Amino acid sequence: MPPRIRATAANFRPGGGRRRRTIRGHGRSGMLVIRRDPEPLVVGVDLGATWIRVQARRGPRTVARVTRPASPVQEVGKLLRSIWARRGWTRRGVAVLVVASRGIWTDAERRALARRLGPLARRATVLSDAQAAFLGALGPGPGLLILAGTGSIVIGRDPHGRWGRAGGLGPLLGDEGSAFWLGREWLRATTRGEDFLPARRLVRSADPVARIAALAPAVVRRARRGDRRARAIVRAAHRHLADQALAVARSLRLASPVPVSWAGSVLGDRWFRAGLRGALRRAGLRARWRAPAAAPVDAAVGLARAQSRPS
Repeated sequence: MPPRIRATAANFRPGGGRRRRTIRGHGRSGMLVIRRDPEPLVVGVDLGATWIRVQARRGPRTVARVTRPASPVQEVGKLLRSIWARRGWTRRGVAVLVVASRGIWTDAERRALARRLGPLARRATVLSDAQAAFLGALGPGPGLLILAGTGSIVIGRDPHGRWGRAGGLGPLLGDEGSAFWLGREWLRATTRGEDFLPARRLVRSADPVARIAALAPAVVRRARRGDRRARAIVRAAHRHLADQALAVARSLRLASPVPVSWAGSVLGDRWFRAGLRGALRRAGLRARWRAPAAAPVDAAVGLARAQSRPS
């Protein structure tokens, strides 16, 4: 059963911080002195396949932004400790840390990573990066998020907060419609006979998934310009993503028209996105498209602010 992530619209409201506690007293001169508790430091992290993005806030004010190449999930603690050391942050000084991570879905996975991150903050919470992308794009209401970056997944949420998903199984078992999938299909379509050395170099490189995914923008450009092989690949990507979206909408019994948003570098291309809209219509899914309201890291830090408020 997928985890429930508590979220309200206030989590993402720019001015939605907690109220500061006012302390009244008298100084040595007998004059009334008013002191206010400082807003707590909270940190949100988006650990994707390509980049890790860190954002820290005090109340509505952003005090730090850090973007670095992504590390393996099992090494995220080490990477964050280096950022903490550079910034002078301590466990006592960070009220809440929320990490939205790839490769995380079950309660057991979330708890295990949260325990490893415990030394970084007084409270550490972990959720899927796809869930954070959904909450950033659509907020806490029902709908679908179609994510196609290095990998791909379709994630949905019903009016009762129940999550559903399709895809997101990684490059070995899935990721249809993703940048990696587009690049791999292009290599399959264009590698013939003895002309296999370019593909072999990519497969044997230090990070073959990222290197193959980097071919996707060129595949989409070729398709836009009319290349027959590239167009066939892009049409297949659209069908895969549309079929997954339809499956999630049906499993959650989402009312039509379904609010739909997007995330990821592949769907950042307007032409590719327009083709996906058509594929959804042909699949029989009536969609009400909404541009993403906020980035996943904004959703993560919004959840951190919400959790820092006194209950």
